[in-house]
Amino acid sequence: MASSSRNDTNVVCCYAHPDAPLVEDYRAGDQICSECGLVVGDRVIDVGSEWRTFSNEKGGVDPSRVGGPENPLLGGSDLSTIIGPGTGAASFDAFGTPKYQNRRTTNNSDRTLRNALREISAMADRINLPATIIDRTNILFKQVHDGKNLKGRANDAIASACLYIACRQEGVPRTFKEICAVSKISKKEIGRCFKLILKALETSVDLITTGDFMSRFCATLGLPNMVQRAATVIAKKAGEIDIVPGRSPISIAAAAIYMASQASDQKKSQKEIGDIAGVADVTIRQSYKLMYPHAAKLFPTDFKFTTPIDQLPQL
Repeated sequence: MASSSRNDTNVVCCYAHPDAPLVEDYRAGDQICSECGLVVGDRVIDVGSEWRTFSNEKGGVDPSRVGGPENPLLGGSDLSTIIGPGTGAASFDAFGTPKYQNRRTTNNSDRTLRNALREISAMADRINLPATIIDRTNILFKQVHDGKNLKGRANDAIASACLYIACRQEGVPRTFKEICAVSKISKKEIGRCFKLILKALETSVDLITTGDFMSRFCATLGLPNMVQRAATVIAKKAGEIDIVPGRSPISIAAAAIYMASQASDQKKSQKEIGDIAGVADVTIRQSYKLMYPHAAKLFPTDFKFTTPIDQLPQL
């Protein structure tokens, strides 16, 4: 190897051609003078990504030296070495048993966490939740698991309740029925775990309002912005003048959507709205009956009626 210094700085260059650019041979790890071919630097480390992969090889084994990303929720289990299956005669003893085997170093705690995180990711994918909610759900489950606050409860129920809490804390709440639809747990069990987790972690969630669900329900039903805006105003005014006491925000939102749609040319039935909102037809009907006598005060002033208020359904 030959090198020299230019301008009193430690710069590797060819002594015969100090101004010639160097060519890097990444395969050999050498730096070569572009003028005379002299190797002026060797053992250069390639810090780039290893793009070569063997995942399409037979057997489904990928011997790539680049492992998966480290998971901070697991207790150092990512820093393990996996020994591939032996193929030569030297890999087996006289009885045909592999000489080198993977030791089962994953403890029960990490195994439980892995299964729960996998289930959380699967549930979130079914209802198209973003990665931020998945991360918050994973952290909540990790806190509950480490604190051992819900002993005796199924991990699937805890994971479902953590997903429900994460959705509300991130400002995109989902109903209990929506969480039940993507999990194997009943609404009653998720509700119990939800209360226990809030108490154990000493955390809280914001109260849900009709506005949290209105845009999503109307978009799923294919209603125009005019109907969505009217339904939002109707639900808000109904809550302000307290004409639907004791009713859940979801049932109020569903009844408001029904009233606004019936007054427009995009009419939706109670069953159509109930299937999307997860509310029974009788629940929508009961809330609508309370709101109907005050319909003239609930609609926004600029709403364009296709069906006048006096011709709205009287259930």
